[in-house]
Amino acid sequence: MRILKLQKVKEKSGKCRSSIYQGVKDGTFPAPIKLGERGVGWIESEVDNWIEARIKASRNGGAK
Repeated sequence: MRILKLQKVKEKSGKCRSSIYQGVKDGTFPAPIKLGERGVGWIESEVDNWIEARIKASRNGGAK
C-alpha cells in the first residue's frame, strides 16, 4: 500500500488542488489521511478506484 502526496494525486487525477479538496468536502473524492501534525496523504488504491469509477461512468452514458 502506498501513500501519495498532493502533487502525485494531482498528476494521477488531473484535478487541481482546490478541486481535490472540494471533492473531499463533497464526499466525491477520497479523503486524505493524516501523516503528522501538518502533513496529509492519499491512499493510492483509493485514488486509483476513484479514477476507475470515473472511467466506467464515462463509458456508461456519462453518468456520474
